[in-house]
Amino acid sequence: MVSKNAAKQDSFLQRTTKFFRGVWNELKKVHWPRRSELVTYTSVVIVSVFIVALVIWVVDSIFSTLLDLIL
Repeated sequence: MVSKNAAKQDSFLQRTTKFFRGVWNELKKVHWPRRSELVTYTSVVIVSVFIVALVIWVVDSIFSTLLDLIL
C-alpha cells in the first residue's frame, strides 16, 4: 500500500516533469533570431533609447530654464 506522502511526491514529480516538458516544447516553437537580426534589433533599441533620452533632456532643460525665469 502506498502512503499519502509517497503518492504526493510522485504527483509532484510527475507535475514537475510535465511542466518542464511543456516548457521545452514551447521553447522549440520560439523563433530564435540570427546574429544579423540580433545586431539590428539591438541597434534599434540603443538608438531609440538615445533619442528618448535626448528628448527628455531637451524638455527638462526647457522647463528648468522657464522655471529659472519665473523664479
